[in-house]
Amino acid sequence: MPRKIYDIKPPKLARQVEEGLKEFLGEGKKKSRNSRRKKESHFKWLPVVLVVLLIIIIIGVYLFFKLPKANVQLWPKVDILSFQQTVIADKSISSVDLEKAFLPAQYFEASETASQDFPATGNASNEGRASGKITVYNKYDPVTPMTLKAGTHFMSDSGKLFVASQKIVVPAAKKSGSKITPGSIEVNVQAVEGGESYNIAPSNFSVPGLKGTAYYYSIYATSSSAMTGGYAGKVKKVTDDDIQSAKDIMTKQAADKAISSLKNQISSDFVLLDNAINSTTADASTLAKTGAVVDNFTYKATVKASAIAFKKSDIEKFAKDYIVSQLPQGQTILEGSFKVDYSASTVDISGGKATLNVTFSSGAYNAIDVNSTAISLMGKNASQVGQVIDSKFGDQINQVKVNFWPFWVTKAPNNQKAIKVELKFE
Repeated sequence: MPRKIYDIKPPKLARQVEEGLKEFLGEGKKKSRNSRRKKESHFKWLPVVLVVLLIIIIIGVYLFFKLPKANVQLWPKVDILSFQQTVIADKSISSVDLEKAFLPAQYFEASETASQDFPATGNASNEGRASGKITVYNKYDPVTPMTLKAGTHFMSDSGKLFVASQKIVVPAAKKSGSKITPGSIEVNVQAVEGGESYNIAPSNFSVPGLKGTAYYYSIYATSSSAMTGGYAGKVKKVTDDDIQSAKDIMTKQAADKAISSLKNQISSDFVLLDNAINSTTADASTLAKTGAVVDNFTYKATVKASAIAFKKSDIEKFAKDYIVSQLPQGQTILEGSFKVDYSASTVDISGGKATLNVTFSSGAYNAIDVNSTAISLMGKNASQVGQVIDSKFGDQINQVKVNFWPFWVTKAPNNQKAIKVELKFE
């Protein structure tokens, strides 16, 4: 059967072709619009990029000429200058006198008292002496008063001696015919020794001192009550060593307190040498005497401390001024190298004067003007910098070190402010 040939597309196929063509044409237009938008966006940012590049170039050129710096380190030759001088510190001086080697001093004084109880270490027998009353009789004929001196002894019929501390006047006896009535007086007596054996019962007493005289049998005594208070025991008593030991301890304690009080008066600005302090004992005493029977006794001591001191700044000023006066021309003192030591050879504290042995030293170097040196180094490379330093200072410089920055810089800038000349002393 012959094949059919259509001169037109079927309706369904025609619609599909038409829709495909429209879709193709629509996407093409959309891609074209996006491309134009991108080109317009790139064109808009171009001026910004050009400005940024220009700024970077300007900054680079500026830094290329501004950044270069030179750091030149110089180690000057340092000479050590040492001196020794005798200096007088005197409280009558008001300021440092370099020519006369005087500097001001100041007098200080403090007084302190210390007291303490100490035990008595001596041993003694503590025997209490018995005492009581007796009646002394006088029956001497012819009748007359009888006077017995203070300290008259009376002996009991048991052989115990007692003594009367006061003078005794015994009244005269009364006589009536052949009858005699003795005169009498009551007195206090005490045993001549301690101990319980003297606590005797009522007794009769004679006066041993009258033995061999006409009064021996006419003057006598009796007691109506027992003697009491006699005893024996061990007690402590004060010895010479106790008193001396207490004195040594309290004198040192008072001296330590006085010196401490003295030092508290002196500010840290002052120098107080050990041998410029003196202490004297104003008083050292105790109420207890050697042999006193006591368990404890109190000892008190008062000590006065005095000193002369001088200001550290004054002696340093003297030493520095002296070094400056001895410096060779053109040299200057190296800061931080100054040293000073001192000691007192003689001290007159009461007179307010001390003689000091002072040793001092300092480093010194030839003065270098870093500003003028920096000017002379402008535009010089490292080798030329060394030559300039050598020609200017010679052997006054021990070492030279040159650093350029940044890395591309090979010579010192022509700007003095960009050249740093540094003096090193390590």
